[in-house]
Amino acid sequence: GILQSFVHNPVTVSVKTGDTAANVEQKTIRVGDPAKKIEQLHQLLIQKEFEKVLIFGRTKHGVQRLSDDLVKRGFRSDAIHGNKNQSQRIRSLASFKQNNIQILIATDVASRGLDIPNVSHVINYDLPESYEAYIHRIGRTGRADKKGIALTFVG
Repeated sequence: GILQSFVHNPVTVSVKTGDTAANVEQKTIRVGDPAKKIEQLHQLLIQKEFEKVLIFGRTKHGVQRLSDDLVKRGFRSDAIHGNKNQSQRIRSLASFKQNNIQILIATDVASRGLDIPNVSHVINYDLPESYEAYIHRIGRTGRADKKGIALTFVG
């Protein structure tokens, strides 16, 4: 499939079973050239199975910049982070839930407690700060007995 064309020298991430969602398939994507990272993401997002994608970034500015870049590339994307007020976040979340946008990009803090049905993919564009943050992120997909896929970009 498409992942094989991107995944070179895959690494194994060991995770204690029972802590992660059983319905989440976890994969890593090796980033060879950091300058091409956005292009690697683009090539994934144009695949039809990437229907409803939650992307995690580390910083407020990075999340906003990534969303702006994806919008410029023609994707239906928005961002939620600490520099947005509550009504802006609620509006972005509603757009994502109603499938008006395909991609929601969030910081860990802004994503706390989110319950969004039918997220097809979680993408860790930036590595999480901790194991707990990783578990929290990937737990946004594979809910209600549906399968989900979590992809993590690694340097």
